[in-house]
Amino acid sequence: MDKRQVGKSELHIAPLMLGGNVFGWTADEATSFRILDAFVDAGFDAIDTADVYSRWAPAGGGASEKVLGAWFKASGKRDKVVLATKLGMEMGEGKKGLSAGYMVEAVEASLQRLQTDVIDLYQSHRDDADTPLEETAEAFERLVKAGKVRVIGASNFDSGRLNAALDLSEQKGLARYESLQPLYNLFDRAGFEKDLQKVCVERQVGVIPFSGLASGFLTGKYRSPDDFGKSPRGGRMGRYLDDPRGQAILKALDEVSATHGATQAQVALAWIMAQPGLTAPIASATSVEQLNDILGAARLKLSADDLGKLDVASAPKVDA
Repeated sequence: MDKRQVGKSELHIAPLMLGGNVFGWTADEATSFRILDAFVDAGFDAIDTADVYSRWAPAGGGASEKVLGAWFKASGKRDKVVLATKLGMEMGEGKKGLSAGYMVEAVEASLQRLQTDVIDLYQSHRDDADTPLEETAEAFERLVKAGKVRVIGASNFDSGRLNAALDLSEQKGLARYESLQPLYNLFDRAGFEKDLQKVCVERQVGVIPFSGLASGFLTGKYRSPDDFGKSPRGGRMGRYLDDPRGQAILKALDEVSATHGATQAQVALAWIMAQPGLTAPIASATSVEQLNDILGAARLKLSADDLGKLDVASAPKVDA
């Protein structure tokens, strides 16, 4: 399987990244272990999580990292994984942001939960306007030099702040953001394509978008409000179905998937993989069956006609 470079860094990953947001939440530890084993055994290697997963659930923040750490210890497969995690979201008691002092605390907590000595890709989960970019960049540089972090990345940054952070790192000779995690899928295109995609392509920043399946909408299992009860995320489907683009996208997915004997999820992820500058979409699974489905996207090659049909159906609205 061909691997893709993460920005200008030495990290290379398979064309699909496993999302760890479900570990310890909608996938218990035993199920998570089976998913992780199947993922790595299938030849894939990149796993993304965050310290805040899943603060909204009974298990609390750090649950996903703890599951991953337990799996590393039980399986002995840490050396087969490119491990990505994030910091900066509210962890309680004022623990948030990208200040130098908090970053030292956050990385140590993540390393302990993950039961590892180094994080391969450590990402700012969101921008922190209250902390100078220089303070954050210098803190990341210290973490890299200390061997606790190999490469750094950003998530949920706008184009202006990403450019400013890249400029600063270049001017100061500091570790730079080698990747960006934006919201991007067939339905949610405008935010990334407006400005961010150009920045990432021109400055060679790898792109690992989250929500590649739009919370499950792009699997095709939500066709009407009657389907909302199919999963805990079903309540989010209204915004997709109420938009005429939602139905148009489902129709195009149905047609392309029928042509290839593929599933709608596979087609939706393969479309992302085919976009300029994209490194690997992130997708999560709550069962080995779901995992095997999404992994099929890496073997699916969409034609120019397929991509054109999907592009037209999902074209963002243009403001008048």
